[in-house]
Amino acid sequence: MGFLNKLFGTTTKEEKTMTNPKLKIGIILGSTRQGRVSPQVGEWVKGIADQRGDADYEIVDIADYNLPFLGTTDGTEPGIAAWNEKLASLDGFVFVVQEYNHSITGALKNAIDFAREAWYNKAAGIVSYGSTGGARAAEHLRGILGEVKVADVRTHPTLSLFTDFENGSVFKPADLHQTNMTAMLDEVIAWSGALKTIR
Repeated sequence: MGFLNKLFGTTTKEEKTMTNPKLKIGIILGSTRQGRVSPQVGEWVKGIADQRGDADYEIVDIADYNLPFLGTTDGTEPGIAAWNEKLASLDGFVFVVQEYNHSITGALKNAIDFAREAWYNKAAGIVSYGSTGGARAAEHLRGILGEVKVADVRTHPTLSLFTDFENGSVFKPADLHQTNMTAMLDEVIAWSGALKTIR
């Protein structure tokens, strides 16, 4: 059967898995401040994502890279190269975004600006939180991602500081967010796989 499949151009599920390794999706934590809650949200995203088995998911914390402010140094800090290498190794992203003054954090914008080609032709989902679910930060992020050729998916889980965080610090998401998370990840995987074919 293997010979006939090869002869007539059909492939088995096992052969497809061998030639198409799992996508690698980075869950990017968008805050670096002391007392941040993004690690809790990131772990929640990863817990849901890992149950799917359709990709390799990992948390990518921009705080780990100690990026300076863009343009304030000679650019030789090791974290800059490591950041770009990490992004280049990924096929897609899920951004965990918090709203600061109606936008994203300065740390996230700086981290996005410290890379260029490593972002190109990849897909991203957004999980946001804030007093209005982080909606305004997510909309700002969409415009930025378009400039670095990242295709953001439509479905967007929005978490409220009032109803999804106990005392504003302990993450306890409502059950309804599971549905949006699943739909968002479906889109990220589909788009990441499609865009990988043109890189």
